[in-house]
Amino acid sequence: MKKHSARVAPLSACNSPVLTLTKVEGDERSHDCTTPAEAQTQAGMEAGGRGSPCCQTCSMVHLKKIFWGVVVVLGVCSSWSGSTQLAKLTFKKFDAPFTLTWFATNWNFLFFPLYYIGHVCKSAEKQSPQQRYGECCRFFGDNGLTLKAFFTRAAPFGVLWTLTNYLYLHAIKKINTTDVSVLFCCNKAFVFLLSWIVLRDRFMGVRIVAAILAIAGIVMMTYADGFHSHSVIGIALVVGSASTSALYKVLFKLLLGSAKYGEAALFLSVLAVFNILFVTCIPVILYFTKVEYWSSFDAIPWGSICGFSVLLLTFNIILNFGIAITYPTLISLGIVLSVPVNAIVDHYSSDIVFNSVRVIAIVIIGLGFLLLLLPEEWDEWLIKLLTRLKVRKKEEIPEGNGDIVSGLQNKSRRTRPSMSSFTH
Repeated sequence: MKKHSARVAPLSACNSPVLTLTKVEGDERSHDCTTPAEAQTQAGMEAGGRGSPCCQTCSMVHLKKIFWGVVVVLGVCSSWSGSTQLAKLTFKKFDAPFTLTWFATNWNFLFFPLYYIGHVCKSAEKQSPQQRYGECCRFFGDNGLTLKAFFTRAAPFGVLWTLTNYLYLHAIKKINTTDVSVLFCCNKAFVFLLSWIVLRDRFMGVRIVAAILAIAGIVMMTYADGFHSHSVIGIALVVGSASTSALYKVLFKLLLGSAKYGEAALFLSVLAVFNILFVTCIPVILYFTKVEYWSSFDAIPWGSICGFSVLLLTFNIILNFGIAITYPTLISLGIVLSVPVNAIVDHYSSDIVFNSVRVIAIVIIGLGFLLLLLPEEWDEWLIKLLTRLKVRKKEEIPEGNGDIVSGLQNKSRRTRPSMSSFTH
């Protein structure tokens, strides 16, 4: 019996699932539900008016995934928008975006312990922490997590992780959370462009259109605020965050491929170790140079900082491992839904002006994001649908023409005069 394993690529803390990096391997039969023999049986049962048990099982599986998908969408939306709003609230009392980035990244260390707890609760073959750690370390190479593997396979992604989060949080200081959240959705377009160039992914015209819409939305969002230096800097920061996020994803796929759940959890925990060992010096330097300075530790709003970190950790857990219970597209919808949530909060808590240009920019970027969620086979499905409609139309037309012709013939017979009326 084949062992089912899913492979996922860990995403950045500020990332949205803009590109499906999930690869499911293992027992395909459990997903397909029908073999050729079962298909014949199913056809016979349907001819007799009864549904196939396998079809009913598949329907239940899909319904279950959709149900959990709704739960995951709400979780992604609430954790993502909640962390963004808490970050904005934190900066009113604690103006230190890099220190906040460093503090929240340290919480990633909990990924592997939380994964191991889930492994103990769910797995039939329970392993000790050392055994599980040893298996997951193979992701970094045949020799495991060596010093060389740490600096070549983990350190570059630790730098990109920090940059993505810092630029995103710094942008929240400059502009409102609605603009930040909607502009960050452009990272899906950046991922597609980089994947097309670097990974040689399949070219899709609809995704080029979506990338153009994303760029147009960025320009319109800048125009909405009148090209003021404050807003331009904020928009540049969040676009930079989206770019580093896209680079993180594409490089992960290029250099590391994909990872099992345990490997992904270990990788994210290793990023926290890198953050503690090599990034800790930067907040210290910023503190003593008074770039990010606070008077005392008692003045730090620990409640909002810890709340932000917990929500960000929750967001990453759902984002990276939600694929185990639902579809990737449903997870992506949680990111889009966070935009109107942030807009409602901004409307009542700030002086944001939703003029026509800003609304159009939000709609354009959202439309581009949704277009990028289309599967690669969408055009084939569309062609098949149009072909079926044409076949049905052709089948209906001859029948209709036959009825019309027969009706005309009957009418001509009724109105044709008899030859006997002319003979006297």
